Amino acid sequence: MQKKIAFMGTPIFAVPILKNIYQNGHEVSVVYTQPPRKSNRGQKFEKSPIHTFAETISFDVRTPDQLKNNKSEYEYFKNLDLDLVIIVAYGIIIPKEFLSLSKEGFINLHASILPKWRGAAPIQRSIMSKDKETGISVMKINEKLDEGDISHIFKININENENAQTLSDRLSALASEKISEVIESIMDKEVKFKPQDHSKATYAEKIKKIEGLIDWNNKAEDIIGKINGLYPYPGGFFIYRGERYKILKAQLSFSKDQPGKVLSNDLEISCGENSIKILDIQREGKKPQKIYEFVLGSQIQKGTNLQDV
Repeated sequence: MQKKIAFMGTPIFAVPILKNIYQNGHEVSVVYTQPPRKSNRGQKFEKSPIHTFAETISFDVRTPDQLKNNKSEYEYFKNLDLDLVIIVAYGIIIPKEFLSLSKEGFINLHASILPKWRGAAPIQRSIMSKDKETGISVMKINEKLDEGDISHIFKININENENAQTLSDRLSALASEKISEVIESIMDKEVKFKPQDHSKATYAEKIKKIEGLIDWNNKAEDIIGKINGLYPYPGGFFIYRGERYKILKAQLSFSKDQPGKVLSNDLEISCGENSIKILDIQREGKKPQKIYEFVLGSQIQKGTNLQDV
């Protein structure tokens, strides 16, 4: 008999994984995703990437605001008689009473090598911390944040000067490549779930916009980690003469002067240790520009100190 699966996810990261589940012939009984949200300009409501994709495949889609104290959703879920629930960046808490409604449990694909970087922003935090590797951990959901037992860990190296967007894309592709293997091994009871070493846990707190503000007194390597880790949102940025400038791409350099001083006309900037060369930048309210385009009309010139705001 075909095994019945529910999928819970929201962002674009989750779409290739659901697509692979579908293409490999697994029966998806229902897809849960967050409800439509207002667009950035507030003009209309937009469906999540998972919602949009699921509708193209004619999956049943449900979008409750929450599952906690939601009796109608609980009864619906219970009546599905599910074998397995796959969760990928769903973003809504799964209440304890739901966890018994799937024969093989609720399985979460988390974008880190657990127990490292539990929490909301593992991809960004791994880059900001200059980690050399990361991966996808397959974890059984329990009542605590990312503390469940692990069945699989798939690792990849973090490329030099890689940003959060490209790393997210690669991790999503890795998870989609492995998801059928994971499902089949769980259904066939060929894997054992092993407890995490909680003493080695670290936490990836949700990113706050203010974290993108660059302190030129920091090491150049740390500043580049911030720029890459926070790309594309909220981005690494500095304020100069009341305007916000987002650095989209930069590379390490080794010149030295006062922190924040512009060392060349192509925007090499001295840091607390070493310097960075800006390659792509976006002035507030303007389109992204290559540095050779930006400097043609910029008030930021060689000799400027960006800390003189």
